[in-house]
Amino acid sequence: MAMSESSEKEKDGSGLTFWDHLDVLRGVILRCLAVVLLFTVIAFCLKEEIFDVVLAPKSPDFILYRLLSELSAHLGFSVVDTFDVALINTGLAQQFMIHMKTAFCVGLIVASPYILHQLFGFVSPALYEKERKYSVRLLAGGYLMFLVGVALSYFIIFPLTFRFLGTYQVSAEVTNLITIESYMSVLIMLCLFMGIMCELPVLSYIATKAGIIDSGFLKKYRRHAILVILVVCAIITPTSDAFTLLIVSLPIWLLYEASILISRKAV
Repeated sequence: MAMSESSEKEKDGSGLTFWDHLDVLRGVILRCLAVVLLFTVIAFCLKEEIFDVVLAPKSPDFILYRLLSELSAHLGFSVVDTFDVALINTGLAQQFMIHMKTAFCVGLIVASPYILHQLFGFVSPALYEKERKYSVRLLAGGYLMFLVGVALSYFIIFPLTFRFLGTYQVSAEVTNLITIESYMSVLIMLCLFMGIMCELPVLSYIATKAGIIDSGFLKKYRRHAILVILVVCAIITPTSDAFTLLIVSLPIWLLYEASILISRKAV
């Protein structure tokens, strides 16, 4: 009986049993959920302010279009034409559900630093001091790069994609009526895509440390990578002008070049 209780309460190096760890994890999850719920409720109440930001890229007065107009005026050619794309709703409860989903996404984004802090606090006792330092750097770097990718999508990729697809017509007799659900789906998809793409330098660092790749490998396949970048950017922003394609491709190419430098220093 004594040996049974001893094996059930066997402790690890931190002095906690398996069930103690589960209790700690449950507390972490509950705290994270509570913070996400709190920020979700706040975001839900700030409907006007949040949707002013979310729907801004569909307006011809968006900051990207203003900058491109000023740039094209200096260069002597037109890049952005005036356009007007109206959003519609086709479901009885669709706008309310989109409001709730958007509030949840905003709440999750705002609470994400706290969530990462809580999760890292849970796993960090199992790491050595050197591993803990590397983990903090990678976690912070990966998080910041993901936010950079989301910003690139919101300010550059999505507006250009929406302008082209929202105004594209196979015939003047066919009018575009874009649903709010379609708008939000594409916005979220592109933000996630660019957020993941911006993890390329972090992944290159990890792969180099693991001995999977090195800077020479990335240099060798630079031309192939540039071709893939151009093809992918042409798909996600199928515009008819090379200038827009260049604007979209340039940040991703710079990320690839940054990956080469990071891989070289990580050796």
